[in-house]
Amino acid sequence: MDNTKRPNDRRQRSAHRSTLLLLLALSTLAPEQAYAYIGPGAGFAFLGSTAVLFLTLGMGILTLLLWPLSWVWRKARGKGIGKRAKTRRTVVVGLDGLEPKLVESMLEAGKLPNLRKLKEMGAYSRLGTTLPALSPVAWSTFQTGVNPGAHNIFDFLTRDKRFCLPQLASTETTTVVKRVLGIRRRRSQVVLTRKSQPFWKILGSYGIHSNILRIPISYPPEPFQGNVLSAMCTPDLKGTQGSFSFFTTRPIDTQAYTGGEFRNFRREQNRLFFEVEGPPNPNDDGAKFVTVSCELTLNGAHDATLQIGTQSYPLQVGHFSDWIPLEFFIGRQTVSGVARFLLRELGDFVSLYVTPVNANPEKPALPIASPLLFSQWLARKVGIFGTLGLMEDTWGRNERALDDHSFLAQAYLTHEEREKMFFEVLERTREGVCACVFDASDRIQHMFWRYMDDKHPSPRESDAFKDAIPQMYERMDRLVGRVLERISPNDALIVLSDHGFSSFRRGVNLNTWLWKHGYLALKNDTRTGADYFQDIDWSRTKAFACGLSGIYLNRVGREQCGIVAPDDVGPLKEEIARKLEAIIDPQDNSKAILKMYDTSQTYSGLYAEEAPDLIVGYAPGYRVSWESVTGLVEEEVFSDNIKAWSGDHHIDPKEIPGIFFSNRKLHKERPHIIDMAPTILDLFGVKPPRHMEGAPVLQ
Repeated sequence: MDNTKRPNDRRQRSAHRSTLLLLLALSTLAPEQAYAYIGPGAGFAFLGSTAVLFLTLGMGILTLLLWPLSWVWRKARGKGIGKRAKTRRTVVVGLDGLEPKLVESMLEAGKLPNLRKLKEMGAYSRLGTTLPALSPVAWSTFQTGVNPGAHNIFDFLTRDKRFCLPQLASTETTTVVKRVLGIRRRRSQVVLTRKSQPFWKILGSYGIHSNILRIPISYPPEPFQGNVLSAMCTPDLKGTQGSFSFFTTRPIDTQAYTGGEFRNFRREQNRLFFEVEGPPNPNDDGAKFVTVSCELTLNGAHDATLQIGTQSYPLQVGHFSDWIPLEFFIGRQTVSGVARFLLRELGDFVSLYVTPVNANPEKPALPIASPLLFSQWLARKVGIFGTLGLMEDTWGRNERALDDHSFLAQAYLTHEEREKMFFEVLERTREGVCACVFDASDRIQHMFWRYMDDKHPSPRESDAFKDAIPQMYERMDRLVGRVLERISPNDALIVLSDHGFSSFRRGVNLNTWLWKHGYLALKNDTRTGADYFQDIDWSRTKAFACGLSGIYLNRVGREQCGIVAPDDVGPLKEEIARKLEAIIDPQDNSKAILKMYDTSQTYSGLYAEEAPDLIVGYAPGYRVSWESVTGLVEEEVFSDNIKAWSGDHHIDPKEIPGIFFSNRKLHKERPHIIDMAPTILDLFGVKPPRHMEGAPVLQ
């Protein structure tokens, strides 16, 4: 890489003073309570307040002692923003899932004046996306500048090769054994499985600071010279990707629910009692989770009082509460969480929705930020905020714990939090990178696309939401306008989405198709198979689908019960791909799959062998069915999607590009998301490393 020179002394002294003041201020913020806990089922370590206190003070003192040496060392090595840089500050605004066709039509109609202004200042283009066009895959390519075969993220889910079970693709739990005073100590540790280097870590090695907010995939956060707040795949305190609770006096169906639980209150006249679940219980006392006891007192027709310990909180029907702290006691230790409460109904029946319990950013029981205290500083500046990777409770809406109105309210509460923290950090980023991804654009399109698609089979609640998506686009445009007001002509601004959007009307159960065509076998020759591949006969199964886009062959030497020999892999992939590209939806004779991709020909890199063998490029309107994602086999291949989740982007990537705006001119006609990391490095005069596959696109 090319070396870069230091900025002028006045800027450098100002930056160091700001850093020192921040560290000194943070050193006083350590909480008084203990919040240490290792969940045996959660696979992650909770952090203890005593350790945080000493770590905070130690970091502050160590920084003060080492700062002069660090300053001299960086100066001697020529670290910092140099003369070759095209800018001293780059601002990146990610608007997840913004669809080019909608953007372009609204630009033409004059409804996105700030994006039009940005286009006229610099450039606009559609942005090529990854195969598959999934957020964890695309944002991993955004940050690393390499294809999925080099960064190891191919889907939300992958399969455990030992047991052929679905598992989260972006993290894995390992056991670490250390000796402390001669005593062997064993603890669980969560490891980020995204490989390669994000651009902010490379910039940090040049002494160029970055503030990274909620960019997927960044949990657990990697230390570097800068600050990062983790995003997608950050768990709740139960160790899940988000488990809501719904308490009611109504009768509850016995059916299984996805993403949360429905339970009845215990009632004593106008007082209702319930427990909110938190971290996994380490004690062998029959309870799976540690709980907090709560009481709801009914005051009238529209309000109630929530009592937790000695604290009382007023609740009104149809309005989310602020974040309410929940302290989970485990022996002498306390794990701190936060949740919002929503009184759904009050009258003949009473119903209460509780969000997943997030880690408290003021007392972070999970590694949600790097450095450790960044989330605490943010919470003190902007207030308590949610830390779950997927904040907007899409499954709560799918399972009707939320309605359209309350889901939209929750999405915008999260968006407002994100705006506050982004502008707070932007104000303090005088040079370097300030980057933030806003998720509401993605989540609202997922849940409200049915209002834009007259052919969609999912029911609609009210015509009041027919403009929910266009109104969201206008709101994102206003966000861009606020950013434009806060940047100088010398700053570089990039606004992008990782993919576009389309309708999801019909689901395709790939596992059912594989079963019907003899590639997947069921035990006892049954006609359906249970979730999580429970009924698969692996001794007779050649291929199976797992996750949102992939098909795996049951290969000898790779899967534990593999039966497909190496010489048979190529012909089998070709056979399955040819047949799937020919399938027709019997409902209207539509083509469901545009192209099947052989990953051995598409991906390259150290981790290409970890990819699914085939990736499905669906036609617009289609996606893998909900049941097929985790291995359930049904009788029919095709089914209507009647969930509120009605829009999606799991189609052929050529059909679903993202968007790219900048206040700088483009010198490449068709930019791709793989070009973003090298582009940002190039803006600071840092030559992209040779392993990056993209190229700088801005003048």
